[in-house]
Amino acid sequence: MTPLRSLRPVLLASLAVLLGACGGEAVKPTPPSTTVVSPLPAPPKARIGVALGGGAAKGFAHIGVIKMLEANGFQPEVVSGTSAGSVVGALYASGMDAFAMQKQAFALDEAEIRDVSLFSGGVVKGQKLQDYVNQLVGGKSIERMRRPFAAVATQLESGERTVFVRGNTGQAVRASSSIPGVFEPVAIGKFHYVDGGVVSPVPVDAARQLGADIVIAVDISSKASGKNPGSVLGNINQSITIMGQKLGQQELARADVVIRPMVNEIGPADFEQRNNAIMEGERAALAAMPQIRAKVAQWQQARVNEMVAARRAADLAAEQDKLRAQCSESDKKWMSKLRRDPACAALETSAAR
Repeated sequence: MTPLRSLRPVLLASLAVLLGACGGEAVKPTPPSTTVVSPLPAPPKARIGVALGGGAAKGFAHIGVIKMLEANGFQPEVVSGTSAGSVVGALYASGMDAFAMQKQAFALDEAEIRDVSLFSGGVVKGQKLQDYVNQLVGGKSIERMRRPFAAVATQLESGERTVFVRGNTGQAVRASSSIPGVFEPVAIGKFHYVDGGVVSPVPVDAARQLGADIVIAVDISSKASGKNPGSVLGNINQSITIMGQKLGQQELARADVVIRPMVNEIGPADFEQRNNAIMEGERAALAAMPQIRAKVAQWQQARVNEMVAARRAADLAAEQDKLRAQCSESDKKWMSKLRRDPACAALETSAAR
């Protein structure tokens, strides 16, 4: 009998031939995936909103700000306004551009918006203001404006902030502009409303709620004079100004850019200073342009990064699905399991975790 040791080479050679015949073609390792570098997606367009604060006659500055925004290629798509800001905001939302608003500002006669009532809870009724705004916007309700618009007022009964985004435009502006003690409260439904500046001097949050990606706030509120007023009435006015400052700072902190026209010296009823207010708005907006451009670029880059990350995740998931299908097909051959592709083994280990 031939010794077993002498037969071992023959048996090993035969086994190798048998294994080759049973296994068919050798399983080729999965080639490394080739990463296709896709072009970067185009930066999305930021939806810019303007939040126009209250300030009576200082509100003409809003026109100058909007004029410079448009001149530099920034078209606000949503508008929110408090008090005087709601007046300018309504006109802009209706479709007027800054030059048309400036023309209306210069043509404005105070008698068109002042209706004194000596026997009401305030000095001015506000009906004339309501009619004036409705005339200029062509009788459009808020929801029919060309741009989304919100007028912010304060509910007198509860002190709650109320954001008007539908209904009578002039009435909402009247409510937003009804300065306590100057205008009588506006009755809408079963509630009464006064100036939105009581709770939201610059309506940043309202602009964000309208869908703005970048909120540009325009602050024309009065600032503490830095002097002792020296009278009871002066002390009261200064105290109200300080409270408004503190309240406004909280909401302004949530804006992306804050523009502050130098209009502190313009009195609340100084309509003769309308041209100066518009010019100060222009100056302040021009000074803020580098910051606005930087904020828009930063927002766009963040959105591009998100899209790239989402695309990479989708590509990775697609590669894993393809590999999973290849491994499943390979596993149908029992000999392939003996020579398992490392990529398939790694996929299986990853799925088990």
